[in-house]
Amino acid sequence: MIAGTGIEVIISSFLGVFTAQFIKFVYYYIKNKKLNFKTFATTGGMPSSHSSFSVALTTNVGLVEGFNSVEFAIALGFAGVVMYDAAGLRRAAGKTAALLNKIVDDYYSERDTKTNQGKLMEVLGHTPFEVLIGALLGITLAFMVHFSLNA
Repeated sequence: MIAGTGIEVIISSFLGVFTAQFIKFVYYYIKNKKLNFKTFATTGGMPSSHSSFSVALTTNVGLVEGFNSVEFAIALGFAGVVMYDAAGLRRAAGKTAALLNKIVDDYYSERDTKTNQGKLMEVLGHTPFEVLIGALLGITLAFMVHFSLNA
């Protein structure tokens, strides 16, 4: 029996990640009219798969163990840190990478030298809206998994 167990929590959590990454893949295709399988493994973008994962886990822990349990409190703290990091620190790191890439491009464009240096990854974090949508996706998927397994 899967309902009401840790497996239920794991299923909803990973369904959150995979669904968010699939949405990014479809969004990229619609926007650019080409397939990009790298979107399945990249960070940043809409919706936040980190938020979807952590909030699906938290919601399902609440549904299984109770929303007044210690396990739920721990999961909620974990989700808060993950979402804060996604919209704060990782987003700032992405902005810093963009600035450094521009500085390097400007430096080498003023000289006749060519460089084959790789660029820093700029899309690392999320906007608060992307985090919110990821969280709502996680809540929705957790309820769907819980109620489909307990039907």
